[in-house]
Amino acid sequence: MRRIAISVAASTMTLSLAGCGVLDATGDGANASPSKGNDITVGLLLPEKANTRYDKFDYPIIKTQVAALTKKQGKVEYENADADASKQTSQMQQMIDEKVDVILVDAVDSHAIAAEVQKAKDAGIPVIAYDRLAEGPIDAYVSFDNELVGEVQGRTLLEALGSNADSSSKIVMVNGSPTDPNAKQFKEGALSELTGKVTIGATYDTTDWKPELAETEMTKALNAIGKNNIAGVYAANDGMAGGVIKALKAAGVTSLPPVTGQDAELDAVQRIVAGEQYMSVYKAYPDEAQAAAQMAVAKVQGRDIQFDALTQDKVDSPTTKSIPSKLIQPTALTKSNIKSTVVADGIYTVGDICTAKYKAACATLGLK
Repeated sequence: MRRIAISVAASTMTLSLAGCGVLDATGDGANASPSKGNDITVGLLLPEKANTRYDKFDYPIIKTQVAALTKKQGKVEYENADADASKQTSQMQQMIDEKVDVILVDAVDSHAIAAEVQKAKDAGIPVIAYDRLAEGPIDAYVSFDNELVGEVQGRTLLEALGSNADSSSKIVMVNGSPTDPNAKQFKEGALSELTGKVTIGATYDTTDWKPELAETEMTKALNAIGKNNIAGVYAANDGMAGGVIKALKAAGVTSLPPVTGQDAELDAVQRIVAGEQYMSVYKAYPDEAQAAAQMAVAKVQGRDIQFDALTQDKVDSPTTKSIPSKLIQPTALTKSNIKSTVVADGIYTVGDICTAKYKAACATLGLK
């Protein structure tokens, strides 16, 4: 049975691999393969721009960590596909043509990228799936425990419903993109908590995680179920939660039902402070990004012991079994732990969150 530590602050889960000597943060080339020293190029392919985390956290952290591990001799070539799978295929082909040393890919479409992963393999370029599990012969995978993310969302939604949670309670599920394997795992995890305890009144798989589509889907659900008959909404991420809340307000819902989210985006944290969104899932992006950079450098430099220490989990994709992996634990973010998670970890300052519009609500929560 899966253990869910919902209230554990993310700071207790921070990676300490370099500090424990798993990977020398100075990037001493003495332990590296003679063919690959510190002068390496890491190709980084991220999937979209609608979620602000990629440009704000993932890329800068990976870039900084690669530099730290290679005495500032290593570099990161970065491309963002802006939710276009064919564009990402071209970007990856370009990196293969440029003969980068290793590729980190967060796939727009996990199946569509498989052919490019094979091409990289044929060219002798290791590929590490980042955040989303790509198909094809990938060398490793780093992400969060995605089923656990869904379980945390589902369980926290039930906690929000409290005594109102019963088999007659109607929940709307606004799930992520059908081309994203993470979305399927989030949904499975959430359903493992919700099934038999509430009624799924409507469910949608939202193309490219687009907030505007989530808003349209929620409007359809409101028309079909009735605005007074929806007990809660499972929204798979914060962008879509924002769309869901817009639809609820447009329908004249004054007492908003609990709405879930994921990613701890700033506007979502502010909605949580204001009581519009019940929860998000905080995933410690520094942990994930640092692990990805460490894995990439260790792999390309032939540091097998360090690489194995970083990838002690195993996962299966539709094409590859027992992929060496690092799975990081998520944390439910609610009003009660904003200070001990996103503020304590330096993701946002209190000033970032508590702008003029939210100052009164912040003061009530002791955020100052």
